[in-house]
Amino acid sequence: MVAAAMGQPITVTEKQSGRDDVVRFDLNRSLTGMGHERYRADQEIIGDRPPDELARRLFAHGGVEAVHIYSNVVTVDLAPGASREGMADILHSLFVHYDHDEAAPEPATDDAESVTEASE
Repeated sequence: MVAAAMGQPITVTEKQSGRDDVVRFDLNRSLTGMGHERYRADQEIIGDRPPDELARRLFAHGGVEAVHIYSNVVTVDLAPGASREGMADILHSLFVHYDHDEAAPEPATDDAESVTEASE
């Protein structure tokens, strides 16, 4: 069984900054409200909120020194010589839980009926 994408893709607009080693992404939704979140490659990311997970994914992509998220703006400091290639896709798929190319999880078996039948 192949399912449609589950979750909501984020619309991402990549913006040029005044520096070649900094890239900014504008999103169609807020990730932090009015709070600022800063992450550095040499620091452990604690937490499971969407901005925490996004920072983890960006660092896993490689070539990222720091991530700053404020509301719907994500700013990425690139390592020297690093590429921004593929980063917009990471942001776009933050809330997609499985894609249309992946098989949907098998439905859970309903053990509640067998338990009810056994107790009768």
